[in-house]
Parts: sequence; C-alpha cells; structure tokens
Amino acid sequence: MKTKENMHLNANPSTFRNADKLRKRLTTSEKILWEELRKRKLNGLKFRRQHPISRYVLDFYCHEAKLGVELDGKYHEKKSQKLYDKDRTENLEKHNIQIIRFTNEEVINSLSTVLNKIQEASELRISLMRNKA
Repeated sequence: MKTKENMHLNANPSTFRNADKLRKRLTTSEKILWEELRKRKLNGLKFRRQHPISRYVLDFYCHEAKLGVELDGKYHEKKSQKLYDKDRTENLEKHNIQIIRFTNEEVINSLSTVLNKIQEASELRISLMRNKA
C-alpha cells in the first residue's frame, strides 16, 4: 500500500510548499520533459514533477521504479552545488532511490536520448526490485 510516508519519506510541510512553488515555475527543459513523462506516456510509468521526498524536491520521480530524474542548469557546475548534489544523491540512495541527471541542454537538444535513458533505467530498476521480492 502506498502511503504518504513511503512516497515522500516524511517530507515536512515547508518541503511541500517549496515543491508547489517550483511546479508553478518550471524551466523550459522541465516543461519539455514533463510533456513526455506525464500521463504515463513513457512505458506506462507514473512520474510526478517537483516531488517532495525527505528534505528534497526531485524534478521528476517514479515511485514504482524508485527513480528520480534531475535536470541540471549552469549553477550545478559550481563546486559547492556539485558537493550538495553528491550528498543529496547519496542520502536518497540510502532509501533505495536512484538518481539520474541530465543537463538542460541534453533535454532540449537530445530529448529522444534522454527518454531512452530514463526508460532503460526505470525498466532495470523495476526488474531488480521484482527479482528481490
């Protein structure tokens, strides 16, 4: 049974408020990718946008595959942001959530490649989880 606890890993109210704000101001690349992920368009998988989980907000999240998709703009090139992203990924991996990252440019210029990589990662994750059960 899906509960708020396992869908959001006890995200606090301020994380939910932040997610709501982010949903209202998606970047161009987030809008492009969201059009391809919404309404189960990718392999029948349910993706959520700006999904609060623990103390973070994931750009896109598929709970079935426990897969987070992050889109990185130029500020992710800063050393401090790279360290934060690394720590964030490690914390989410402790909860068996895999994070895959793409640049905004990859989404804009190579959308089909990005979608193929997301599909491959989600299929692999679901297969691995089924084999563990």
